[in-house]
Amino acid sequence: MISSNDFRPGVTIELDGSVWRVVEFLHVKPGKGSAFVRTKLKNVQNGNVVERTFRAGETVPQATLDKRAMQHTYKDSDQFVFMDMETYEETNLSSEQIGERVKYLNEGMEVNVIMWGEQVIEVELPNSVVLEVIETDPGVKGDTATGGSKPATVETGAQIMVPLFISKGERIKIDTRNDSYLGRE
Repeated sequence: MISSNDFRPGVTIELDGSVWRVVEFLHVKPGKGSAFVRTKLKNVQNGNVVERTFRAGETVPQATLDKRAMQHTYKDSDQFVFMDMETYEETNLSSEQIGERVKYLNEGMEVNVIMWGEQVIEVELPNSVVLEVIETDPGVKGDTATGGSKPATVETGAQIMVPLFISKGERIKIDTRNDSYLGRE
């Protein structure tokens, strides 16, 4: 159990049979009446955001999330197969369970899988990945006065904007949080 006074961004709680993450909170102490905590909660399973008010000191069950290190071993039709690094058990996940970051998932990549009981909540990829550019337009010297960018497709199929000097076959570092080019590798 966790008190509403201990809410901070990132804290996970259980409400109405699902897991919610505190996005924002505000402790309000009006002149009259008792204090309360106004929160913005995000449902971890489906992404819904809701605002909810709790009395100050009200206790709610804290969600116990388990973080497991897993390795993406291979893709089987529309399922991604992950191996637990401790028990060597395999787990199949769909692209919907992984989310939009599936475009950076490469075979052999180690990820953290966040679980609530036996249910997969989230797949955390590393903050940056190194991938090979498989397709991009050639950059023409003198194309622009200031630094320009062009689209490039990497080995996983993701498309990102890269500087003009990047060519096909180069390995580049990409920030998976905001889909940006970080540099050559």
